[in-house]
Amino acid sequence: MRIWFFGTSAFAVPSLERLVAEQFTVDCCITQPDRPQGRGQRLEPSPVKQAAVRLKVPLLQPERLSSAALEGRSADLGIVAAYGQLIKPDVLTRPRLGMIGVHPSLLPKYRGAAPINWALLKGEQVTGMSIFRLVERLDAGEILLQESVPVLPADDAETLGQRLALLGAECVVRAVRLLESGRVRATAQDDAQSTYAPKLTKAQGRIDWQAAAEDISALVRATVPWPGAWTVWRGEGLKIWRALVSEDEAPAAAPGTVVRASQDGIAVRTGRGILLVQELQAAGKRRMAAQEFLAGRQMSVGERLGED
Repeated sequence: MRIWFFGTSAFAVPSLERLVAEQFTVDCCITQPDRPQGRGQRLEPSPVKQAAVRLKVPLLQPERLSSAALEGRSADLGIVAAYGQLIKPDVLTRPRLGMIGVHPSLLPKYRGAAPINWALLKGEQVTGMSIFRLVERLDAGEILLQESVPVLPADDAETLGQRLALLGAECVVRAVRLLESGRVRATAQDDAQSTYAPKLTKAQGRIDWQAAAEDISALVRATVPWPGAWTVWRGEGLKIWRALVSEDEAPAAAPGTVVRASQDGIAVRTGRGILLVQELQAAGKRRMAAQEFLAGRQMSVGERLGED
């Protein structure tokens, strides 16, 4: 089986590694061009490029993917995992068996760029992995294989994404074996059940303290590491990395009010209940546990978060 692999983010790396380990012929790896990163805006390779170089897989980095970028190459199958560009019809039809996608949701739920984030935002207790045929419509092709996993109480988008990336690697190998043998049974998606999961913006990470504590906790978990859940404190941004719903009774106070600041965290009144902030990051500083944060700066009971 001769494969073209399309991927960019760290989510795609386990799938590429597993395909190589299983001795499939990865004819080439197509990934995004190097992009400026960090404060210095230095050009950095994608995680998939780094993996491809390490695995000695031929590499292509077109700015805009087209059939011309693959001129002179042939493949039995294309595999797409968090590539970051829509695949045009002239590329979709190039491999003999078409192309399949590695998507971290139970399609047709959460089609789009950010299914892991939205599953956490919506409080899903179960999510999963779908291997599906790529068609022109976004994430709408027939499902070849699905596996579900529980969403753990401590999961955030980063930890859940890591688990799903490993599951995706297992599932894509199984799907390729089924396609090789001709034993695959594809199932059409029910468009009536579809939901959309667009990429989150920085503005969507801003905490509304009028919301319930459990909803704010879900926002925190869903936005790690990007765009991050954030609020305003003393006129500057304050990023919340980890928080949980407190069992303590909520005292009478306006939403956003600090009602306790102690070693176990910073307790903030919300629209319903108390949110216990356990890890946070002031503007221009590194992330730290609440205990360390409070040792270096005073946050007084009665202060309001979220006020510009």
